[in-house]
Amino acid sequence: MTGATTEVLTFETLDSSEILQFGDGRTLVAGYTGRDEAAVQHHIDELAAIGVAPPAQVPMFYPVEIATITTATQAPVTGAHTSGEVEPVILRHRGRYYLGVGSDHTDRQLETVDIGDSKRACPKPVGPAVVEIADWASFDWDACRARSWVDGVLYQDGALANLRTPHNLLQIFADRIGDTGEDLLCFAGTLPLLDGKFTPGHRWDLELTLPDGRTLTHSYTTEGH
Repeated sequence: MTGATTEVLTFETLDSSEILQFGDGRTLVAGYTGRDEAAVQHHIDELAAIGVAPPAQVPMFYPVEIATITTATQAPVTGAHTSGEVEPVILRHRGRYYLGVGSDHTDRQLETVDIGDSKRACPKPVGPAVVEIADWASFDWDACRARSWVDGVLYQDGALANLRTPHNLLQIFADRIGDTGEDLLCFAGTLPLLDGKFTPGHRWDLELTLPDGRTLTHSYTTEGH
């Protein structure tokens, strides 16, 4: 999903109402970001059983075009084999860090052929509200709770303690790929599905509850499903 002009994403901070405009930099989807390495390997084995090739490295970073990221409430998809997953979204804008919530909406059929292509085949919805995180070291990442619903049915529910911390994830990214400090938007991984099965649906509701009780939410519907 590419365009001739630079796309600009606009976010608003939850407390200060500061407007952020994200038009350049890196946009990534991180995969296999579970903190429990044995559980990650089990997930890789499960995916291999349905034809998904194992990753070259753990975690993996899949680049996506900024045009793929959207704060819209409608997401055009192709085919009946797509589904979303709630994810914390790490943003860096002009050297400051923020946290948002999004959905790694993916083409599950294409995923068995090429994971990177499957990530780029669908829009990546993200909520327009974010919170600034002054210091990841003092932010209680593990106490955050992420949930998603598909057509009103609870689909995912768990603590971010199951995922690598932003500091750890960004350090791996910097060591492996290099980091110049440019603006960054990174989907930071997801939680297990409650029933273990990808579920196509029409309406997706996302929620990320912060340690102080504030919530980041986003809802979107798929078009063309």
